[in-house]
Amino acid sequence: MIKTAELTKVFRTDEVETTALNKVSLQVDSGEFVAIMGPSGCGKSTLLNILGLLDNPSKGKYYFLEHEVSDYSEKQRARLRKQNIGFVFQNFNLIDELSVFENVELPLIYLGVNSTDRKSRVEEVLEKVKISHRKKHFPLQLSGGQQQRVAVARALVAKPHLILADEPTGNLDSSHGEEIMKMLEELNGTGTTIVMVTHSLRDAEYAQRIVRLFDGQVVTENIKAPV
Repeated sequence: MIKTAELTKVFRTDEVETTALNKVSLQVDSGEFVAIMGPSGCGKSTLLNILGLLDNPSKGKYYFLEHEVSDYSEKQRARLRKQNIGFVFQNFNLIDELSVFENVELPLIYLGVNSTDRKSRVEEVLEKVKISHRKKHFPLQLSGGQQQRVAVARALVAKPHLILADEPTGNLDSSHGEEIMKMLEELNGTGTTIVMVTHSLRDAEYAQRIVRLFDGQVVTENIKAPV
């Protein structure tokens, strides 16, 4: 599903040049659950932004669903992204003025799905993440764990090939964090591919493979032994 070859990202200002990623080669197969770990500033978020088609690399190749997308324009990336990738963020990124139902429905509106299909798909995914009883509530009426469930539902509703999760439990207490990780593990069990950035070794243990970055480079990859 994902393959990068010597992916490099350099940020430049008038006075400073910073290499955020340095020749990163990585492969993620369909159905995998991969955790990316490393200290702050090691390039994790930069890598996730490129994998999520939010940015292009400075050098190297990126293959997504067997298409070489390194040089895609923003319009091309946006089209591919909204049809194939769901995002889960640390800060939930829900719209306070919209209800739970409306937040989850939004990606389907962007995709031009008709109202009847939108309704059935939103209700199906809200049931899946066990938050349908709150569908008329607004984000500020929910706990952090409930907001993250809504965010996961929003990521899933368009039936993406890939879920990218950026510190999905970072703003949650341990019990709510564990709920979210178990939910992601269950989703992966049904075939959803997940790539997650995390500082938490406990969260990373839910993944099948842990990739560690340091100074913009992959330094180790550990594959979990099957249970």
